[in-house]
Amino acid sequence: MPVLFESQYNPPTTFFAALAGADALWLERQEHYHKQTYRNRCLILTAQGVKPLTVPVVNGNRSDKVLTAALEIDYRQNWVHTHWRSLQTAYGGTPYFEYYADYLHDIYLQKPPLLFDLNLTLLHFYLRCLRLAIPVEFTTEYHASYPLPLQDRRNWLTPKAPVVPEPDTTSGLGRLQPYPQTFGKDFVPGLSILDLLFMQGPAAGSFLT
Repeated sequence: MPVLFESQYNPPTTFFAALAGADALWLERQEHYHKQTYRNRCLILTAQGVKPLTVPVVNGNRSDKVLTAALEIDYRQNWVHTHWRSLQTAYGGTPYFEYYADYLHDIYLQKPPLLFDLNLTLLHFYLRCLRLAIPVEFTTEYHASYPLPLQDRRNWLTPKAPVVPEPDTTSGLGRLQPYPQTFGKDFVPGLSILDLLFMQGPAAGSFLT
């Protein structure tokens, strides 16, 4: 069963839980960019609560008129340093931060010009970490909807309401098992896959059911 998602920056763990029951991942390349979404934003957990990390894009005020696949990252802002320091502060003391840190940092230092390319490189890294061996394909033209068996999950997840949505009962998509987190007593859903990886390491995939 193939699943269609938009490109996302450090996607939430629920994104990968959906892939656990899929035989292919399709990424939307032909859409126009949507602001204030996971396309250029992720959520991490800090001592002060949930914190968004946002990748700035060139001409952000007019970015919704640009194809997501063509959107350029704005490196005039020192966001790479800011994001990395935030990850170090939030997760530096977790069991597996050092296990992944060098690989992840190298991806950031590549500074790909396009947001889609950054997201894709990170996605392939996370698929390897989670041992999700599924092919990644790309749309060649835009369609507002798709027939089954393709599961259309575009805009299914949003940082505006970071909850764990219930997958369709007939979809076969997986659910996320709660896991210990760094701060607080109650489980916080909607966080980036980094939260799970830094806490569970190579066992992270077992929480995607």
